[in-house]
This record gives sequence, structure tokens and C-alpha cells, in this order.
Amino acid sequence: MTNSNGTTKYAILQQAFAKVYNAPKGASSFTIEPSAAQSINEKITAKSDFLERINIVPVSEIKGEKVMFGVTGPVTGRTDIRIKEREVKDFSSLENNTYELSSTESDVSLPYAKIDSWAKFPDFHKRYSDAVQKQIALDRMMIGFRGTHNAAQTDIETFPMLEDVNKGWLQQAREKVPSQVLSQGLEAGKISLGEGGDYANLDALVYDVTRLIDDNLRDSDLIAIIGSDLLAHDKAVLYAKQAGTPTEKERIESAQVVSTYGGVPSFSVPFFPVNAVLVTSWDNLSIYFQDTSWRVLMLENPKRNRVEDYNSRNEGYVVEQFGKIALAENVELV
Repeated sequence: MTNSNGTTKYAILQQAFAKVYNAPKGASSFTIEPSAAQSINEKITAKSDFLERINIVPVSEIKGEKVMFGVTGPVTGRTDIRIKEREVKDFSSLENNTYELSSTESDVSLPYAKIDSWAKFPDFHKRYSDAVQKQIALDRMMIGFRGTHNAAQTDIETFPMLEDVNKGWLQQAREKVPSQVLSQGLEAGKISLGEGGDYANLDALVYDVTRLIDDNLRDSDLIAIIGSDLLAHDKAVLYAKQAGTPTEKERIESAQVVSTYGGVPSFSVPFFPVNAVLVTSWDNLSIYFQDTSWRVLMLENPKRNRVEDYNSRNEGYVVEQFGKIALAENVELV
């Protein structure tokens, strides 16, 4: 390295990580214990408000049945036991009830020069791990909303939004429940939004998307995730209508004018497509990871003047109940 202080800091970084992961002293490669893997995932989740709202679930198998339990209809009734015995009702959703995880890598390089410049901070290893965990959190959101396929060899240049890392929630909806995905209106290939379009306003669009949810699952926990372009357009329309009325403009800025669309609370989430609307519930979206699969390798690569930090695990994106998800995409503003 460029100086001994940087070398010392790398040694401290390696020792600190080994201690956290309960690895043998001096080890550069190790499998993380399930309890430590859970702790790492909790820290990653804490870096994102969105991830804290959905399910991050440790599982023991690469393939299996979904963990979260939901029912698809009423379970309450009455039996005249003089005539027949009571019978249990199995309303758990059996269709599309399995998950499959994929090998996922988050590999990071740390140039010697950066280690040297960070060497003055006593909490150097924490600053480094926080930065990596935050990026993994962002990557998980990106894959969840943008992932379309699972490539044997990913290509960040061709798929800069990590579309080829895994199938996200939206892609699974397209494939598993295409009847619950709106992608065109009167004109093929798009849904027009605005005066004279397929939908006059965002309220009407969100309401129609909500109607695609299974009747038995339209309970009080539904939410709408709305693309930033659609929200910006709707706010612009409100500004135009309230022009010259400062009090109303102030209410718009504080998000008090429209708190719901189509009767459901609405949110904006990073990396969600700018021209789409998703209606579901927070607990219907999950990320599963295999708790025994998280592996770490840290090593120096003097040929490239850097330290290399390799992280791998098996994880996947899960829609718990497909009857409780609906999507509108390809929305164009009139």
C-alpha cells in the first residue's frame, strides 16, 4: 500500500469484519452464521424506509413454499352439528405458492488511496460497511421494481437498472397475472392520462387498477405506489388550478391536498417506473434470502492497487399473494 497507516487500517478492517461474522482470527474467507446474516440484513433494511415496510425473510432452502401466510376468502361460518361435522376451510392460496432464490453477488473494490485517506477515522470499518449496506439496499429496490430476467452472466452496461439480476415483483405480475396488468388503453401500447385520454386524472386510473385486485383481498391495507412523472404531472395540474392562491399552494407543498388516489394511500418509491402505478399492500412484497448462504471473501490485490470485498448470497423477490397485486404501466401524459 501507499503507507503503513493504510496497511494497518486494512488489517483492522479485516479483523473487525471477522469478529462481527464470528470468523476465525486472520481468516479472509468465511461463511457467515445465520444469526450474523440476519443482523446484516437488518442493517441493510434500516438504510431504506421502503425496505422497512416490506418483508425481508430468512429461509433455509433455495426452493420452497412461500413463508408469509394469507387467506383468499372468508373463514367464518356456522355448522349444524346435528347434520354434519364441522369442516375446516382451506383458503390459503395454493396457486403460485412457491419461491426460488438465485445466487446474487455484491462485490466491491476499495482502492489503496481511499483506505489511506480514510485511515484518519477511528470508525473507518463502520463507515465502509454502512456505505456498502446502503448500496445493497438501493440495489434491492432497483431489482424489485426493474428486474425482468435472471441472466447467467449479468451485463451492467446493457442493463444499467439491474434488469438482468433477478425477476422483480412487477415482472412476476406480468407473467403470473397478466389480466391484472394494464398496459394499453384505446390506443395500443400505451395508456393516455389527461383530458381527452383513457383516464381523465390519476384518481380514476388508480381506482381502476384497484378494481383488478381480488374482491376478497381489497381490505384496508392496500396502498398505491405511483411513478414520479405521474405525481409531478398531477401536482402541476393542482398548481395550475390554484394559481394565485398562496394558501392552497402551501397545502400542496405539505402534501395535504391529496393524501390518497383512487381511495388508497399513495407513495413514491425510488427506482419505481416513472410512468406506472402499482396497487398492493406492503406485506405482499417480500425479499427472501437463504440464511446459510452469505459468504464473504476479503483480499488484497496489489496488481490493481486495491482491496477486494466479495459478498454473495442466495436471494429472490416474492409476491406473497398474486390476487393482491395490480399494475398499470406505459402511462403517457396527454
